[in-house]
Amino acid sequence: QVQLVESGGGLVQPGGSLRLSCAASGSIFSINAMGWYRQAPGKEREFVAAISWSGGNTYYADSVKGRFTISRDNAKNTVDLQMNSLKPEDTAVYYCNADIRSSRLLRVGMDYWGKGTLVTVSL
Repeated sequence: QVQLVESGGGLVQPGGSLRLSCAASGSIFSINAMGWYRQAPGKEREFVAAISWSGGNTYYADSVKGRFTISRDNAKNTVDLQMNSLKPEDTAVYYCNADIRSSRLLRVGMDYWGKGTLVTVSL
């Protein structure tokens, strides 16, 4: 069993900052790419940011470039999302995603998702 658990969501005023964290646990052999997605009320889930295994490659949605920073700690199996200059349109449930091999016997990983953490940007 593999679990992804997000934390760090909450209420913040426009222009403020929040840091989300996601910890992977359970039967883990290796973790490839990790990332964050979000789903605003009444909208489809959308890509926010992703990071490669080494951390050397990062990818961002145009809407968050320059404001959000993704990072990871492979020793702790965690991925973080630092969100600055938050806007009301950033309000959403944020989901952690990871490509995980649960056993060395598996050639490829599987997609795992956390249950999400709510970020509300409002006065």
